[in-house]
Amino acid sequence: MLEAKIKSVQCLSLAGLHRMSYKEWGDASNPNVLVCVHGVTRVGDDFDNMARALAGDYRVICPDIVGRGRSDWLKNPQLYRIPQYVSDIVTLLARVLPDAESQKVDWFGTSMGGLIGMGLASLPGNPIRKLVLNDIGPVLAPMAMQRIGDYIGQDLRFDSFEAGAKFIRDVSLSFGEHTEAEWHKLASDVLRQDKDGKWVRHYDMGLAQPFRSATPESADADQAMLWAAYDAIRCPTLLVRGADSDLLSPETAREMTRRGPNATLVEIPHVGHAPTFIHDDQIAIAKQFLLG
Repeated sequence: MLEAKIKSVQCLSLAGLHRMSYKEWGDASNPNVLVCVHGVTRVGDDFDNMARALAGDYRVICPDIVGRGRSDWLKNPQLYRIPQYVSDIVTLLARVLPDAESQKVDWFGTSMGGLIGMGLASLPGNPIRKLVLNDIGPVLAPMAMQRIGDYIGQDLRFDSFEAGAKFIRDVSLSFGEHTEAEWHKLASDVLRQDKDGKWVRHYDMGLAQPFRSATPESADADQAMLWAAYDAIRCPTLLVRGADSDLLSPETAREMTRRGPNATLVEIPHVGHAPTFIHDDQIAIAKQFLLG
């Protein structure tokens, strides 16, 4: 079975240096690069199935965004925001692209990973050739954001892997139907044992701080900036929406097909926030857009 190489790159924040880990799949000399970026509490391992399916066509790069998985934690949790993540990705691309000035990359972003992609794709001279936004847009439903914020900040410790895996499954039911083996992997990717032998989620609890400091006024300003970023995107864009999503509304999705890059919209039935792209039928949606 094809396996990835685990590498890292040193990045910079206002609080100092930090290391970002990433998985690299496929031929390192392949000029066609696909970057896959996960959701707010997930990790690059989420894309193992899709990376294997596309590694013959791409060099697939799947980072653990800072504060998650194998990557370092930031010394200042208030920096866990999209501008820092975009900056880290620019550093990563400078490492993985042999000719960063001329080479293009394709982008697949789930939830937060989509927001990072939007931020990068909105910049003049950006390297994104094709963009996939997985269940995310410029308008973030307040109730869903509150649900996610509450979930992020729960500093839970489980006596067994099975107890932790049950929690991960319970809070991830909106992902849709998965086999027992798939649920096990979705849990094992984001659980680890601490020094006391307890099972904990593999991210910095400080990720919750920017959520807690948000106000209605800042949310309005963020939405305006996200729409401005989306409207500045010029590359072909695929918008995937879980038909039962509570984060990306049908109205926002339709608006995204009419402005900015005029995204092509695909809805996946019986799935909420967000499709995992573990299954062949979902992977085929991305493959058709990226390579078709």
